[in-house]
Amino acid sequence: MRLGGQRRSGNIEDRRGLPIGRGVAGGGIGVVLVALVAMFFGVDPSVVLQGMDAVQGPDQQVVEPGTPDRNDSGADFVAAVLGSTEDTWTELFKRNGAQYRAPTLVLFSGAVQSACGMAQAAVGPFYCPADQKLYIDLSFYRDLRERFQAPGDFAQAYVIAHEVGHHVQNLLGVAGRVQGARQRASASEANALSVRMELQADCLAGVWAHHAANRQLLETGDIDEGLAAAAAVGDDRIQMQTRGYVAPESFTHGSAEQRARWFRRGLDRGEVTHCDSFGTARL
Repeated sequence: MRLGGQRRSGNIEDRRGLPIGRGVAGGGIGVVLVALVAMFFGVDPSVVLQGMDAVQGPDQQVVEPGTPDRNDSGADFVAAVLGSTEDTWTELFKRNGAQYRAPTLVLFSGAVQSACGMAQAAVGPFYCPADQKLYIDLSFYRDLRERFQAPGDFAQAYVIAHEVGHHVQNLLGVAGRVQGARQRASASEANALSVRMELQADCLAGVWAHHAANRQLLETGDIDEGLAAAAAVGDDRIQMQTRGYVAPESFTHGSAEQRARWFRRGLDRGEVTHCDSFGTARL
């Protein structure tokens, strides 16, 4: 990606290395295993980590997050990509007579406390609608490259753009409506709604990529990296890797083919109106 001239976002909280109290240790290996079975690129970790708040001690430490060191290449990359998403969504919302409220991105290491509960890095990057913040442990990029075989800077940018897609869903009221519907649904119906939610976020990430390409931020091979990353975190691939078999009825994020296709849909069309994963029978 060509990010040298891209504006850096100031909406970054750096919590790496800061103490968060004893709550994380109380989660134990069981929480990690549950998180590993859960799919990466999630929205609201409280869905996965239910009950985690109960293990937090009363002496939970409160720390003041800082801003990233400008010489930190990882943090600088995140700030540049986030700035690009802000530019894109500010413009798209303005076209429709609305104002875009940019999310805050929190960098953490190991574990983090969010308004959705305590989450460990094994959960992967996530968006918490309760505080409108994105959370990412940059070590996930190593997993993306080595475990999921999806290297490249644009693959990393896709991760951020997908979580920003969840923020856009929240601003548009989609997240609240889906959460309400999931609470009233059966387990299989709730999973199906979750899949549609995630595929829409993939499409919205593609919308951002469309406009990033128009701004000449992309290089040869970037699109292939994004498609590979979307496919790499498909439910079928992760289930095969973690379980040794695929159970489509338990999908919560969509198959590799679906994720790549919806990302491509947003990339090709460049408009939110083409990302209605809830209004189509075929995903």
